[in-house]
Amino acid sequence: MIQQPLAERMRPKSLDDYLGQEHLVAKGAVLRNTIESGRISSMILWGPPGVGKTTLAQIISKSLERPFFTLSAVNSGVKEVREVLEKAKHSQFFDAPNPILFIDEIHRFNKSQQDSLLAAVENGTVTLIGATTENPSFEVISPLLSRCQVYVLKSLERDSLKELLKKALSDDLVLKSLDIKIKEDEALMRFSGGDARKLLNVLEIVINAQAGKDKIVITNDIVTSTLQENIALYDKGGEQHYDIISAFIKSIRGSDPNAAVYWLARMLEGGEDIKFIARRLLISASEDIGLANPNALLLAQSCFNAVSVIGMPEARIILSETTIYLATSPKSNSAYLAIDAALAEVKKSGMLPVPLHLRNAPTNLMKELNYGDGYKYSHDYPGHFVKQEFLPKEISNESFWKAAENKREDDTKQYMKSLWKDKYSF
Repeated sequence: MIQQPLAERMRPKSLDDYLGQEHLVAKGAVLRNTIESGRISSMILWGPPGVGKTTLAQIISKSLERPFFTLSAVNSGVKEVREVLEKAKHSQFFDAPNPILFIDEIHRFNKSQQDSLLAAVENGTVTLIGATTENPSFEVISPLLSRCQVYVLKSLERDSLKELLKKALSDDLVLKSLDIKIKEDEALMRFSGGDARKLLNVLEIVINAQAGKDKIVITNDIVTSTLQENIALYDKGGEQHYDIISAFIKSIRGSDPNAAVYWLARMLEGGEDIKFIARRLLISASEDIGLANPNALLLAQSCFNAVSVIGMPEARIILSETTIYLATSPKSNSAYLAIDAALAEVKKSGMLPVPLHLRNAPTNLMKELNYGDGYKYSHDYPGHFVKQEFLPKEISNESFWKAAENKREDDTKQYMKSLWKDKYSF
């Protein structure tokens, strides 16, 4: 019989055994209260790997005594979704509560796969519990997301990891039969990166490497040498993923090419998706450099296209070039602020009607209603400009774009002022 891995043997069976996520499952916490009430709605569990998303879903199912169906988005398609929904439908009898459908890595489902879940979630055929390491706002379709409560799980704190080590040595039948002494745990903590599963896997590897010894001793040096190389402290699915991309973008925004290239190297060494990095460079080019150097967006787009075609290891050079270019470019967030100001105005004043002279008039009826009447074609006037009103009259003099302090936008500002005189404050 093949022995289960330690991480599987240590999987908690109840909320009382569950470590971490106190903000959700401690006595009196929101999710625990929901579970104990016996009434749960569909939910998305969002957090880095190894923090207990799958375990929590299993505990919920067991606590509520509900049938538990599971799918992995990695190897399931619409066909598999429909098959399991059919099984769930047939498992319901009389007033029995609806089954739980757990979907691991739900962010990997495409739109049609997620669409296939909608009706079953809406009519109560199943209660959906989805697990994801990616922001569900971007990865889960809006109709499905609106039917789910999102709970955020965090990387395990050092105290929780220490407690997990202690429980493993005292509770696991295999480990407690051995003479194990943990003299130092810093390396165990470091290599785990807040991931409980990774911690237990590392512990098991180190113990197995000393199999046959009367006494197993664990120190920082033994852990590091057993793992053979100093693994880059980066987990593209974990918290480091978010922290390092944040440091990367902030270094570009702060015009520090050295720091930006360092964080780029950390991501590349950790195996980060190069398209993810290129997408973030595109965002930075428009959000942080913007109108101070519009060529930045063109270079970032070229970078994205190039790395998509070329791949690693050569893509590292293209990413480096673009990173340094963006970091050393003048900065402006005026476009970012302008659209946010305009969106705020739309929310405040509502959907104001388009002035008649700006409306399209493709039919005779529309012409009779004066659609387009009074519009002045700019190219018929000197300098290709004529002063006329383009905003609804209710917000006629509102200014959304304010020029930032850089040479390019300063020149643009002066040009706009020469056209519009005192109408707008640029």
